[in-house]
Amino acid sequence: MSVGHATTSGSRKTEPRRRGDRTGFTTGANAAAAATAATLGLVLGRVPERVDCLLPNGRRAVFAICDGRVAGDLAHAVSIKDAGDDPDATNGAHLTADVRRIAGGGAEILLHGGAGIGVVTRPGLGLAVGTAAINPVPRRNIVENVRAAGEPLLALGDGLEVTISVPGGAAMAVKTLNARLGILGGISILGTTGIVRPYSTAAFRASLVQAVRVAAAQGQTTLVLTTGGRTEQAAMGAFPALSEVCFVQMGDFVKAAFTAAVRHRMQQVIVGAMVGKLTKIAQGLPVTHAWRAPLDRDLIGAVAAEVGAPPDLVAQIRTAATARFAAERLAAIGLAAALHQALARRAMASLRRLYPGPHRLTVLACDFDGQPIATVTEDD
Repeated sequence: MSVGHATTSGSRKTEPRRRGDRTGFTTGANAAAAATAATLGLVLGRVPERVDCLLPNGRRAVFAICDGRVAGDLAHAVSIKDAGDDPDATNGAHLTADVRRIAGGGAEILLHGGAGIGVVTRPGLGLAVGTAAINPVPRRNIVENVRAAGEPLLALGDGLEVTISVPGGAAMAVKTLNARLGILGGISILGTTGIVRPYSTAAFRASLVQAVRVAAAQGQTTLVLTTGGRTEQAAMGAFPALSEVCFVQMGDFVKAAFTAAVRHRMQQVIVGAMVGKLTKIAQGLPVTHAWRAPLDRDLIGAVAAEVGAPPDLVAQIRTAATARFAAERLAAIGLAAALHQALARRAMASLRRLYPGPHRLTVLACDFDGQPIATVTEDD
């Protein structure tokens, strides 16, 4: 048996799949599975090798369980996360549950975070400072599944104490946005549906929305949204007076980032991006990942023509595979800044149309080394 592989009941098909389309499960779903298995261990006297759990989206899924054991009033179980084809820092994580039976505990279920689960140190996450970073939806889902599995014990008036841990969670957290959010010492338990869809990077998207919330909770009114590490470093250098909490890597998720920024009524939103992402933002794409939509070559060709590129070069740009081709060729003839300024203005126009709000927009366009090449602000 392949330990940790889980299947959604009735949702899998047997035909060959295309590359990149296999769904996976969230840390919350795996934590619920481990907690359910350990609870059943207390009820049955042994931990089952597979458990059927309710997901937050109302569907059910079957999870394989490993390292199950029962010792008196304590049971232990592990569910290994399978993120499917989604790039996920927590793929392969051992979501571990230790469930203790508390005699006379009044049918109460207590949920704690153990080693490898981050601790909340800043407001704005919807969790109390000092508590474990187990988000509200997975928290409810874990308790709901434990309550169903532990009903025979709870009916006797006993309680259950559930501790979720993740061996190596602190190391995994380094690859996430947790430290920026003020979640220290481990990963977060996430998941609003229980399902991770390929290349939706749901955990990343959820983290960036949390990052905006944290900035707002700390009274910040300026947000700097960047498409990656190099553009973030450039933005930090360009706007050194801003607090670190103002800087949020949105990656490909333009819509999620701007929706959060508008919801929290940010007064200034700065976008840091390179030519390819700038073009896709100008196209109005909610997600700029290469798999989601092709580059609009006519758009970047039109911009090149607008800033004075010769017709033969414009024709080449309209057939080139990447926006980088245009940036490099225009840089060679002294039009790099003009190209980036024109793209920035188009990107701002698209963002203003799609995400109206009280904010003033600025775009910081960077070259491929992450160096600022043009800064454009609305009404300049």
